Amino acid sequence: MTTVKTKYLGGLRTENIHLQSGAKIITDAPCDNRGKGESFSPTDMLATALGNCIMTIMGIKAMDNNIDIEGTELDITKIMAENPRRVAEVIIEFNFPDKDYSEDDKTLIESVAGTSPVPLSVHPDLKQTIKFNW
Repeated sequence: MTTVKTKYLGGLRTENIHLQSGAKIITDAPCDNRGKGESFSPTDMLATALGNCIMTIMGIKAMDNNIDIEGTELDITKIMAENPRRVAEVIIEFNFPDKDYSEDDKTLIESVAGTSPVPLSVHPDLKQTIKFNW
């Protein structure tokens, strides 16, 4: 069954509809690749998916262990390479809220960072740098 329906709108822009929910995402080519940069680029979406997938699996682990990580913020940095043009590295910095986390809580949450589907699905040449700020 189809998950996402995509329509090319012209001008290096796409509209993507998540069929189950009806949610829409627009993508634009980035300014450095002949686009307008008015929305997420496909490579921005890749970096975003990587960070969000890790955050989701951490959320599941936290929920299962009664650890409150609500309010955690991510800073996601995408680094491009040339020849071929590709995402070379994604840096994901997790900024946890100021709560009284035990060392066991921190270890448990950090332990699942590389075990979610997106990090396990991307090419092994993609450098995934993950930082935790507690």
